[in-house]
Amino acid sequence: MIDWPNQGRRHLVFKMLAPEAKNWHLTTMAKSKSYVCSSCGHTTTKWSGRCEACGKWNSISQDKGLSFGAGKASLGNARGTVVELSRLSSKDVLPERTLSGIEELDRVLGGGLVSASATLVGGDPGIGKSTLLLQAAARFAQNGLKTIYISGEEASAQIRLRARRLGLLEASVLLGAETNLRNILTTLAEEKPNLVIIDSIQTVWADSVESAPGSVNQVRVTSHELTNFAKSHGLSVILVGHVTKEGQIAGPRIVEHMVDTVLYFEGERGHQFRILRAVKNRFGPADEIGVFEMTGQGLRQVTNPSALFLSERGEPSPGSVVFAGIEGTRPLLVEIQALVSASPHSQPRRAVIGWDSARLAMVLAVLESRCAIPFKGYDVYLNVAGGLKISEPAADLAVAAALLSALQNLSLPGDTVIFGEISLSGALRPVNQTENRLKEAKKLGFSRAIAPTQEKQTGLKDMRQERVVDLASFVSGMFQEFVP
Repeated sequence: MIDWPNQGRRHLVFKMLAPEAKNWHLTTMAKSKSYVCSSCGHTTTKWSGRCEACGKWNSISQDKGLSFGAGKASLGNARGTVVELSRLSSKDVLPERTLSGIEELDRVLGGGLVSASATLVGGDPGIGKSTLLLQAAARFAQNGLKTIYISGEEASAQIRLRARRLGLLEASVLLGAETNLRNILTTLAEEKPNLVIIDSIQTVWADSVESAPGSVNQVRVTSHELTNFAKSHGLSVILVGHVTKEGQIAGPRIVEHMVDTVLYFEGERGHQFRILRAVKNRFGPADEIGVFEMTGQGLRQVTNPSALFLSERGEPSPGSVVFAGIEGTRPLLVEIQALVSASPHSQPRRAVIGWDSARLAMVLAVLESRCAIPFKGYDVYLNVAGGLKISEPAADLAVAAALLSALQNLSLPGDTVIFGEISLSGALRPVNQTENRLKEAKKLGFSRAIAPTQEKQTGLKDMRQERVVDLASFVSGMFQEFVP
């Protein structure tokens, strides 16, 4: 394990921990035995040749047990003791945070990196996880944190090549290439860093577990040991996790439960935009996003993503609608594109990118049953421009408007934003943070908004707000105004 050049050329060596060492060790629970399936992680009290959960043979092995480190818990009180809630000081209640200086990353973390915390970062291969964390490691080190970056997939020389491309050769980050958990914990106990990044958790293996690296049992044990070590020694750990073809982090879901923060790095290979999304955060808001742009010099943060997502939008065209959404605490304007064409097949196609396909089926059903607009015999294609994924129901009305615009070959005015939730009865429901959506739209030059009826008036000047009650009135009003 070596540090960066021009930093004294100090060399660090991973040492094998002797059984009699007193610093950090992996213990075995001898009183009660349990057996774990290496394929699915199912736990049982007796051994059997075939797993009852997944049905695989010869996958049951004895669980060697997990270690329990002594020291301080994250709230400041010693493990095994209790403290009255009202007697906790502000220092114990408010976690200590360190800003990286990368505003988009700090936003997703909830205001900075929390000491004695565990963070899990997942994403598709090649999406930029290692690049982002190497840049973040350099910024945290610059802000005073002793940082160690441990890679189980690349040699130190390979990481140095990436650092040269990113312009980080002068960063005071300690670098290591190791996969043995015992060696990693021994070095961390000796070096006492403030932040350690493990890239990736699927490559780390514990010699107390008789299964291959990356298996369910190995990922569970190594994640628990690293998280427990971080809590007991007051350091922050960031784990990189591979994802499956379904987009979930590989390994047992218990890993996402034991860590404090779970982040997903999303994006399409054909787009330069990358979305860092928080799906769990014990120290900040969940569903917060940070937007980055992939460049030749690494990831560049995007401080105004709405303007960037709409930068390539040309003149108004049929099927194009601007949706005013909310991602976490941030208002975000994106373009929703729809295409409706006659289908030569007996069963029309429904293709969706960036939105829920089941939600699209619901909107189509409401349009057919409540508004008598048939989509039978038409192929429907829906896309959220820029590679962004939208999950909030407030996009229902914008999707319906895009479908109607594409079906009738009508273009909506370019200064209009649309948002609202559609119920199965055809009624439109108001959505939260309406004023923030309208302020973002006004800032980008939009002067008209179509949204469900809301009792509270926003009072924004130069923003014409057209409120509709149900989908039928929206469709009739839309046709009357835009038919040539």
